[in-house]
Amino acid sequence: MAPPASSGIEEEIAVDRDGYDSSNATKTVCVMDASGHFASALVRRLLLRGYTVHAALHNHGKLQCIEEELINYNEEKKLKVFQADPFDYHSLVNALKGCSGLFYSFEPPSDHSTYDELTAEVETMAAHNVLEACAQTNTVDKVVFTSSLTAVVWNNHRDNPTSHDFDERNWSDVNLCKKFKLWHGLSKTLAEKTAWALAMDRGISMVSINGGLVMGPDVTISNPYLKGAAEMYEDGVMASVDLRFYVDAHICVFEDVSSYGRYLCFNHVINCNEDAMKLARMLLPPSDTSTPPL
Repeated sequence: MAPPASSGIEEEIAVDRDGYDSSNATKTVCVMDASGHFASALVRRLLLRGYTVHAALHNHGKLQCIEEELINYNEEKKLKVFQADPFDYHSLVNALKGCSGLFYSFEPPSDHSTYDELTAEVETMAAHNVLEACAQTNTVDKVVFTSSLTAVVWNNHRDNPTSHDFDERNWSDVNLCKKFKLWHGLSKTLAEKTAWALAMDRGISMVSINGGLVMGPDVTISNPYLKGAAEMYEDGVMASVDLRFYVDAHICVFEDVSSYGRYLCFNHVINCNEDAMKLARMLLPPSDTSTPPL
């Protein structure tokens, strides 16, 4: 069963980018998993906007690193760091305790950082467990679930040219993802569908953000999103989103009481050779002379 449809985010997000918002001073939210560049940037932004933040990390080894990184943003002691194993229900509930909202994204475990069919199983089970924990936590009013455009764009549209356009109602085809080993798309599709099914069954208010390739400091040619990049480029759906824009989009849909369903989030589409070459130069190391992927 598909969630309610919502329009894509295509215009600049209406969020105050620099000022402190005193109306958020009593709000406590959880960011999970807070170990990645996107999620840690989201933590910093929420702190600057006045939120109290529970930064929940799946990778326990990064606990001290994250605390040291965010120390300058924690002058008012609004940051609390938790260990939250997605397969340890007690740790999830502990991290969510007292929170009115959850920003959830998945980072592959450090001992299995590449995407494959096993990653899809792990990510799907993690999404199920986290949403179940939310259902048992009576303070969580809203969940912002980070998904991906790869959960939208992979289907057999080439067999039906009239269905070439994509919007938030589309889902990637699981069998096609398995056939062509599009593991990132498979993981995001299965995890998001699982989250939606549980959210609707448990009455959880949830919004998903299906983002393009996130252009942050850690993006490289090995990013699993780029599996099938040539086909995405050919189909006109190779899209990217700046890290700051992506962070603000998450906060926007959380703070907007009227937000619902799925949102496609991007602020650039790579649809010409010049853009493709520019992206390739950004992804490849300066000394790499190999042929660009697009």
